[in-house]
Amino acid sequence: MRTLVEPAPASHCPHCGGKLQLKLIKPHNHALDLEHEVLVCVNCGHEWLCTVPHDHYAPLTKIA
Repeated sequence: MRTLVEPAPASHCPHCGGKLQLKLIKPHNHALDLEHEVLVCVNCGHEWLCTVPHDHYAPLTKIA
């Protein structure tokens, strides 16, 4: 049986402690291969914008 662990603190909303879910990924800088990830809190609805490197191994699927 696996030991359950808490998710990383970065996956929680700083305002209310709710879970952050991915809402949208959009291109940011093609030259540097960066993307913007929009995360939204399931409890309070605050949105967070993170700039991350593009993941070339992620499947190309539409996020609903």
